[in-house]
Amino acid sequence: MRIAVLGGAGFIGSNFVRYLVSNHEDVQVLVYDKLTYAGRLENLHGLLENKRLKFIRGDICNEELLEHALREFQADAIVNFAAETHVDRSINNPAPFLQTNIYGVFTILEVSRRLDVNRLLHMSTDEVYGDLYGVEGEADEKWPLNPSSPYSASKASGDLLIKSYGRTYGLKYILARPSNNYGPYQHPEKLIPRTIIRLLHGKPATIYGDGSQVRDWLYVEDTARALYTILTRGGYQEVYNICASESATVREIVYRVVESMGRDPARDIVYVKGRPGEDRRYAMKCNKILGLGWKPLVKLGEGLAKTIEWYTRNEWWWRPLVDEVYVLSDTPWRH
Repeated sequence: MRIAVLGGAGFIGSNFVRYLVSNHEDVQVLVYDKLTYAGRLENLHGLLENKRLKFIRGDICNEELLEHALREFQADAIVNFAAETHVDRSINNPAPFLQTNIYGVFTILEVSRRLDVNRLLHMSTDEVYGDLYGVEGEADEKWPLNPSSPYSASKASGDLLIKSYGRTYGLKYILARPSNNYGPYQHPEKLIPRTIIRLLHGKPATIYGDGSQVRDWLYVEDTARALYTILTRGGYQEVYNICASESATVREIVYRVVESMGRDPARDIVYVKGRPGEDRRYAMKCNKILGLGWKPLVKLGEGLAKTIEWYTRNEWWWRPLVDEVYVLSDTPWRH
């Protein structure tokens, strides 16, 4: 199988590429990535020398370059991770989110339609379902979309555009909506690596608001396996939620990281003003993907331990990133 991975130098994208190269010798991989602040060649450390992997630097909004790359590679499937993904950044500057997450998706769809791509797997997010605080139950794949931030609204828009191409042009798409991912190679702007790195950097961990926000926490290696399962066993024009069914509040996660690193929560955690419009609860049903034979293998405690160990041992990877305001500022959404 020949798989083109758009945004394959980002966090989840690079972990998916690593999974493919390590576990499926019959797979050829094209990584197409713009290399933004979060998409880095360092995320593909140890993979670029592999003869089954080809890298092209390119923007998904560059229709001509994208089409040339995909036509030359002769992809059997396209997996799209290319996106702007940080909620804080979307509050400060929404324009890049609309450009990449909507217009970029449109470009991929147009190219896929012309090339008659056999399968397009698009990475969405549980955030398109919106805040389920005060709502009974969990969102299944038919739950109405109700995004709250510029980021999640841009992702929901991309989902709807893809569905329209399925209905109008018969595009063979699949949508994947995972819960909160964590693990190696995640940019330090995100909660768990940010907490680890701030502690390693001698700064206290921070919690937005009271930390009661509920999320499901999914280890990225489980996500990579889930995506391959969907790609090879999933149905056309289908949506699949991906979750670990391990919910915990932000406060619980930060406390566990702080204590696991031998620090005192009473001294090494500070509470700061929450960002505007923050969702209080995400929750999904994931029975559909379980029916394909996938299940999460890494429990939350094990995943946190592996993540802490990875960041502790790989300062070379995160050290160039710590001066960013989104890592060291207590309230980055204000900048």
